[in-house]
Amino acid sequence: MTVWTCIITYPEHHYEKLTFGGPDGEMGASMRYLSQRYAMPYAELKGLLTDIGTEELGHLEIVAAIIHQLTRGLSAQELADQGFGPYYIDHTTGIWPQAAGGVPFNACEFQSKGDVITDLHEDLAAEQKARSTYDNILRVVRDYDVCEPIRFLRERELVHYQRFGELLRITQEKLDSRNFYAFNPAFDPSSWTQSSQG
Repeated sequence: MTVWTCIITYPEHHYEKLTFGGPDGEMGASMRYLSQRYAMPYAELKGLLTDIGTEELGHLEIVAAIIHQLTRGLSAQELADQGFGPYYIDHTTGIWPQAAGGVPFNACEFQSKGDVITDLHEDLAAEQKARSTYDNILRVVRDYDVCEPIRFLRERELVHYQRFGELLRITQEKLDSRNFYAFNPAFDPSSWTQSSQG
């Protein structure tokens, strides 16, 4: 696992542009992958979902460290001037999961369907949405100490996307069916058994 130390030397207070628990954030990703692993039919899928889900928890810590460093030492008035008066009233400068738009984190923001093909496509899409979010952050934030860890997180989204693509390929090969999208191997064992036995 890669370790990233996040130290912001001269914060420019871009808290409003970051997300800790948004619909495409690290919290949803970690919960998605750590939940989906239980329904995966193959050990390599379970293992990689566990690894990536655990890594996403580390990414959540990076984002929390950034937000903490951007908000520590701000006065109530400075927070209110940046549009965070309501947040301050509820949480002071505590780190609390919500999207950049102020919507609280909700478990409805991630999916665990129990169907290997469906879940892997969900994971591929999730990584691309997270990459897009980081691209958007990098378009509006100029602080080097914030941008560098965001670039690192964006890079990891690309790696995860590639790994989920590999898992989809492995699954398709193991199912060995011309129509593997038409059934759920967890609940349609006759189709799975017939296709995997050749």
